[in-house]
Formats: sequence, C-alpha cells, structure tokens
Amino acid sequence: MTSDIDELAALNRDYVNSVQNSDVKRFDEILAQDFYCSNPDKSLVDRAAFLKQTAVPVTIKNLTAQEVKIRVLGDFAIIHAATSYTTADGQQAHGRYTDCWAKQNGRWLAVSAHVSR
Repeated sequence: MTSDIDELAALNRDYVNSVQNSDVKRFDEILAQDFYCSNPDKSLVDRAAFLKQTAVPVTIKNLTAQEVKIRVLGDFAIIHAATSYTTADGQQAHGRYTDCWAKQNGRWLAVSAHVSR
C-alpha cells in the first residue's frame, strides 16, 4: 500500500500543478475516459469539458495543497485536501477538493473530482 500512497501523492502533486499551469497534456494522461468534475460554480463537467476549461490559463497564483489525506481502498482511492492560492487581485484564498482515483490496468487514473472555494 505504501507504493500506492507514494504514487497517489505524486499524482496529486501533478494534478495540482496541472491546474496551476493549465497543463492539458498531463491531465490527458492521468484522467480516466469517464472522468467527471463538480466545479465550484456547481456545474458538472465531463472529461472533454474539463480539458477545455483547463486549457484556459488560470488567474490564480501560488496554488498549493495542504492537509492531504490519501485513503486507499483496494483499487480505489480518495484524496481529500485543502488548498490555498493568491487571487488575481492579490488576496489570499482557500478551498477544498476531493479527488477519486481508480486503478485501471495497473495505473491510477482520476475518475472524479469535486472542488469548492
């Protein structure tokens, strides 16, 4: 399980960095084909819409994850975390996310995300 936790921790860092850097290529590698995301505006987007929204550069800076809790349940994992970031107008802000991962063909892929701010 330790190797799964280590791998998921690295994937979590990649996920957060991909949000900050609008890295559609990396998301394309780590999202399951049936991925869905609940956005802070309460919209639910599928993989294609998520990749499209990711391509738009974000206006936030210094996005970091804290209090990361990784729970491995066989071939399924849940990652809970808090975030902090700087808004475009220089204000410090915070949020939370929950990402669900499934091991498919020996690889961990994100299958769901829920983001709140």
